[in-house]
Amino acid sequence: MKTTLHGMLLRSFLPVFLIALAFFVTILQLVDVFQNITRYIDLDIPFAQVLRVQLLYLPKSLHFSLPMSLLFAVAFTLGSLYANNELIAVLGSGVSLRTFVLPLVIAGALLSVGSFFFEEYAVIDTLRRKNELERQLLNVSRSSSNSNVTRLGAAARVVYHADYYNDATESLSGVVIVERDADGEIISVISSRSARWTEEGWEIQSGRFFFWENEELVERFASREVVPTLVLSPEAFKRRGKDIDELRLADAQLWIQTQRDAGLPYREDLTKYHERFSFALTPFIVVFISSAIGGRFRKNILLMSLLVSLSVSVVYYVIQMIAGLMAYSGYLSPILGAWAGFLAFFVLGVALFRLSRT
Repeated sequence: MKTTLHGMLLRSFLPVFLIALAFFVTILQLVDVFQNITRYIDLDIPFAQVLRVQLLYLPKSLHFSLPMSLLFAVAFTLGSLYANNELIAVLGSGVSLRTFVLPLVIAGALLSVGSFFFEEYAVIDTLRRKNELERQLLNVSRSSSNSNVTRLGAAARVVYHADYYNDATESLSGVVIVERDADGEIISVISSRSARWTEEGWEIQSGRFFFWENEELVERFASREVVPTLVLSPEAFKRRGKDIDELRLADAQLWIQTQRDAGLPYREDLTKYHERFSFALTPFIVVFISSAIGGRFRKNILLMSLLVSLSVSVVYYVIQMIAGLMAYSGYLSPILGAWAGFLAFFVLGVALFRLSRT
């Protein structure tokens, strides 16, 4: 009997879910295109190029729409069953609500796993290409070159300073590099007209090397010399313009480590890195929540389902946003800031199930 009931539930759920997914994807696509529509018209951008931008945005729209669609579909399906007295019959037959909605919860968990890999291997690449194409069409330039830049490396024992970093050539101009020991005492100083990044490290050009030898300060000149110990990559000197949402996990982890080694702020990026994992579980948590509250109303099912979906989504994302801001500011750890919304709603879901009809 349970198999028959589960089949009935899934047959009622799937059409509503697909329609809701199409609806929310369309809304997100329209919001994105209307955000720049006046500039598209002013610059006379061809419709084919605008369509290409929106097609590249489609995976991100699907990824964003999935939790809201699940929330609405589950709430609407259970609400409809309750309004038609079918849910009452199910519960009256001895099948608990937890057992009845188990296929939906399992589907939410599977979609969470799929959402994680879909973002990693489809959303990130297409979003980066979409942003690049959009900037190209709208004539928005983005340079990573930087001026008057100071960075730390090797556990803050090496201090790099450059008057200018040229991203096109991966080179530094007006370079001063100071190496210190564990006690903060200066070991050596390198002053150079320029430095260029190579596979072996930074190649110092027209450089003067100052170091201590037998308690005497020694000066040495080199027209061109690679210093293998200077390992801070060019990424650390770029003007901060990378979007962690456009990086895969391995690249994001490397970027965060580079920021940390360079003594730059990294808490925001680290929080967003952990949010990549917590957001992937959003389909599961919204199914969990909506399964507990979906059968609590039997009138105005469409309106109430939509209202509940939007309300829960707004509260969830507001909690995530506040927790994220607190993590950026140092009031919460990046991990806690990323998982606060999920943990709060998981506890809420457990409480709602305990209070639900059985």
